[in-house]
Amino acid sequence: MQFSEQWLRSRVNPSLSTDQLSYLLTMAGLEVEEVNAAAPAFSGVVIGEVKECEKHENADRLRVTKVDVGTGELVQIVCGAANVAVGVKVPCALPGAILPGDFRIKPTKMRGVESGGMLCSGKELGVPDEVDGLMLLPADAPVGQNIRDYLGLDDSLFTLKITPNRADCLSVRGIAREVAALTGSPLTAWDIAAVAPQSDSKLAVAIADGAPCGRYVGRVLKNVNAAAPTPDWMKRRLERSGLRSISAIVDITNYILLEQGQPMHAFDLDKIDGGITVRMAAAGEKLVCLNEKEIELTPELMVIADAAKPLAIAGIMGGLDSGVTSASRDIFLESAFFQPEAIAGKARALGFGSDSSYRYERGVDFALQTEAIERATALVLEICGGEPGPLTETVSALPARASVAVRTARVAKVLGISLAADEIAAIFTRLGLSFEQNADGFVVSAPSFRFDIAIEEDLIEEIARVYGYDNIPANAPVAAQTMLPQPEGLRVRSEVRRLLAGRDFQEIVSYAFVEEKWERDFAGNSNPVRLINPIASQMSVMRSSLIGGLVDTLAANLNRKHSRVRVFEIARVFHKQADGSVQQPEVVAGLAHGSRVDEQWGSKAERVDFYDIKADVEALLYPRVAEYRKAAHPAFHPGRCAEVLLDGAVVGVLGELHPQWVQAYGLTNAPVLFELAVEAVEQVGRVKLAPVSKFQPVRRDLALVVAEEVTAATLQQAMLAVAPEFVRELALFDLYRGKGVDEGKKSLAFRIVLQATDRTLVDDEVEQAVAAMLAAAEAVGAVLRA
Repeated sequence: MQFSEQWLRSRVNPSLSTDQLSYLLTMAGLEVEEVNAAAPAFSGVVIGEVKECEKHENADRLRVTKVDVGTGELVQIVCGAANVAVGVKVPCALPGAILPGDFRIKPTKMRGVESGGMLCSGKELGVPDEVDGLMLLPADAPVGQNIRDYLGLDDSLFTLKITPNRADCLSVRGIAREVAALTGSPLTAWDIAAVAPQSDSKLAVAIADGAPCGRYVGRVLKNVNAAAPTPDWMKRRLERSGLRSISAIVDITNYILLEQGQPMHAFDLDKIDGGITVRMAAAGEKLVCLNEKEIELTPELMVIADAAKPLAIAGIMGGLDSGVTSASRDIFLESAFFQPEAIAGKARALGFGSDSSYRYERGVDFALQTEAIERATALVLEICGGEPGPLTETVSALPARASVAVRTARVAKVLGISLAADEIAAIFTRLGLSFEQNADGFVVSAPSFRFDIAIEEDLIEEIARVYGYDNIPANAPVAAQTMLPQPEGLRVRSEVRRLLAGRDFQEIVSYAFVEEKWERDFAGNSNPVRLINPIASQMSVMRSSLIGGLVDTLAANLNRKHSRVRVFEIARVFHKQADGSVQQPEVVAGLAHGSRVDEQWGSKAERVDFYDIKADVEALLYPRVAEYRKAAHPAFHPGRCAEVLLDGAVVGVLGELHPQWVQAYGLTNAPVLFELAVEAVEQVGRVKLAPVSKFQPVRRDLALVVAEEVTAATLQQAMLAVAPEFVRELALFDLYRGKGVDEGKKSLAFRIVLQATDRTLVDDEVEQAVAAMLAAAEAVGAVLRA
């Protein structure tokens, strides 16, 4: 909604600056998106009247004029505009004037003739003007008056972002009503008197059964001059509200829309066959709208029709064939109330809308139609003349306004301030809400223009708006604080984040809505959880993995020349079950790409690999020790992917991204990723105390030759299963393939550390323990390397 500040202040003029008024409206819920000047800054321009105009002696296209600027002496000005003539009144920039673009006017000579100023066009002043040449002013324009004052150019254009529930503020009348309520300034109401009929001409009006039209008011006006010019004051207000002037009759209906908030339409009476009926369209009917688009009507659309054909799509747009032209002599004005739900969504389905549909689908004041048509009639008579007929009004079902109760105690509890009943009553009065007071509070009846007041909280919001959000103190909450127990077996979420941040990861937050392609590529999920009404086509399903978001973040960073990326995310994923239900577990996932450490002199550049991310996973799960098992996953490189197991249960996966997706998503190198269940990361187990041994440890090394398919974990688990309690460590420290080891086999070297806490181990104990572990390894196919 765009409007002129001067227009608003002609009805309510609070002692606030433009900036203060903008802030007040925004804080009251009518967000001011922008405030622009009606015209650029310029000075020194007055109204001048051309008294003499002669051809320049040295130039065919120039004229030498003598201009009266109200100083008592004529000013000689050379002008090249084609429309300069004796008697015209135009803007005149005198020496010393500054025009837009810091263009300064000073006396000069043009082809040898003195020129003491400049006659201006609208373009040169930054003022909209359809005339090709000088801006021509009305004959009654006062000579010598500053043009800014005459045209009201020291004006501001407000653009409000009106929420759908405040359709009552889609007019100057509604905004003025709000400003008066918010500031307590007096409101100059519109004095709309009934126009006395001057003829008996009228059209029969009917509302068909089932048509969602609550009220329809019409009036015939005979012998109007539709070709009469629109007054400059009306053109100015329309233009400053974002509407261009079309013709006097159309401009008047648009003016009523902006001023009163009531959409109106004018028909050419000679193009109406019989009376008017508001009905639902019949299948197959067609209508060419004012935008010259032909619409095939459907039974869901309501139309204004005569005895033979549809004339307009009700609440959306009129028909081209029945519209008023400059040749029209007799017109029919309509003003109607249509139920919002009957208009909502229809314009969007048709592929076009209008200012009328924008208001109707949000709710128009259902008591305004008669006032609006009387106001429009008076303007038509003033501008175009004519003979008005009597009003024709048909009323169907109008909305009911249920009473809403609000409790004084509830107001205090919600707003956190104590307001006396008298203060609340004063606020309701300023808002135009009728009410009855009782012991608990008030019973309020909303006026016809307020569609948004239905429950107690709506009234509390109104109280807060008018009282002023800035006036509500920001008191800190008062509550008893108790220390909550922290189970020692759980790792808190913040600690998980700190741990990953300490390992050089940065946290991201991505959308839970993802592309369906991501689900197929990274999760092998052909049946994801689909959204019924996605906000965008590329966000149509719910993610079952965080890998897609991490890869997308990597691609965005690579596009911005960040080659080393380490990111993580903790969030929910969504898994559809066989019975149709959806599980929403939390997972933590991370991605590493680029060099192992940032560029530095202390170490050479090496790419991060599978074992780097495996170390990160082990740090996350510590002190619990996970098992790793070769796995196949649609997101990861075959042979470079492993499942993570705790106590035999799979809790996650890690690996290097599949080359197919590296190429498909335009990555420079393959990143390494992990994804773990948050529950597994948080379960760290209870701390177990153990004494520090005072006795010497013993180390033994075993080099075992096994087949390639035998994993180190298999050997390790087999040996740990028979290891006595004084075996402190069993770790792989070498992998060898080559001379001395048969083809298809490998050598794995394990370090065994043995240490008791109560004695020094003797050789027999050590040898027996190592022999038992060697026998367990041999049982799974290992051979001691010679």
